[in-house]
Amino acid sequence: MAAVLAGALLLAGCGGGDDSAEKAAPKGPLPDIECAESGQVRGSGSTAQQNAMKRWMEQYQLACEGVQLVYNPLGSGAGVAQFQRGATTFGGTDEALSAEDVEMTKDVCRGGRAIDLPMAGGPIAIGYHVPGVTNLILDAATLARIFDARITRWNHPSIQRLNPDAKLPDLPVVPVHRADDSGTTQNLNAYLKGAAGDHWPYEASKKWQGRGGQSASGSDAVSTSVTQTEGAIGYFELSFAAKRKIDTVRIATGASEPVAPSTSSASVGIAEAEIAGKGNDLALRFDYKTSAEGAYPIVLVTYEIVCETGNQPESLPALKSFLTYTSSEEGQEQLHSIHYAPLPESVAAQVREVVSTLS
Repeated sequence: MAAVLAGALLLAGCGGGDDSAEKAAPKGPLPDIECAESGQVRGSGSTAQQNAMKRWMEQYQLACEGVQLVYNPLGSGAGVAQFQRGATTFGGTDEALSAEDVEMTKDVCRGGRAIDLPMAGGPIAIGYHVPGVTNLILDAATLARIFDARITRWNHPSIQRLNPDAKLPDLPVVPVHRADDSGTTQNLNAYLKGAAGDHWPYEASKKWQGRGGQSASGSDAVSTSVTQTEGAIGYFELSFAAKRKIDTVRIATGASEPVAPSTSSASVGIAEAEIAGKGNDLALRFDYKTSAEGAYPIVLVTYEIVCETGNQPESLPALKSFLTYTSSEEGQEQLHSIHYAPLPESVAAQVREVVSTLS
């Protein structure tokens, strides 16, 4: 129910709302949201979810203008660090908290601890810029060697084997990776480690593990580098590939057909995951070796980090209201149109139940 109609929205780093009193009235019905009357909810972190967060905030503001929302897309590592310092109400990350991360939240979450709430899913697209080459197919082992600078020309036999009809140029391969600590990087590292075996001898870390290549901070900058560099290949969320019209790799998984990144194929991949967290922590574990038909294997889920108990009382009602909306059926339905994959309803329902118990 749209209970409150006054206030402002801030989208730090993503573009801001228009506070003008002459702003045109929204068209169509207001979103169906149980609004908090007031409060400020500050978040920061994952760049992977910044486009989803922007949409959610815009929709929430239509009904709940008395609440001020701020999200600064600094990257997952910074999002966790800011939350641990008490600078934000929630953190956004593409990797569930480690035991050490949780321990460092106990001073902020007075009498409790932080928990992970999955909120938006999607594929990590592998985008490339190779003139004359479309519908490129790669597998985990070949991707691992490309990103580790062991395949250095686009006409390498391993790439040609997977693309027998393609006219691959004798062009240098330019891998582009994230310079900042990133949950997107962690999820790609985890996929390569899980699916490529000995071809990727590195840990599933937020820090880039492969050798060589170029670097850029944030998914936006990585995708820009790919568009500007012939021979480049990089990784970022599908929304960035769609925004810049970047060709994306289809992944050979052992299924009958290579799988392209899409919201639907990512949802199939996410549905293969299981909840690995304990109690109210809803961290997920993925099957990176899945060969299920239509399942895109390089997926991430962005988590909102919140205190299970010990949240700031002045922001708690607004936090619960906002996260109840983002995990609702209406909030999740917003994701398809902006290239994210909604959570399976079984997971979203658990998120809403946990949000209702935050204190």
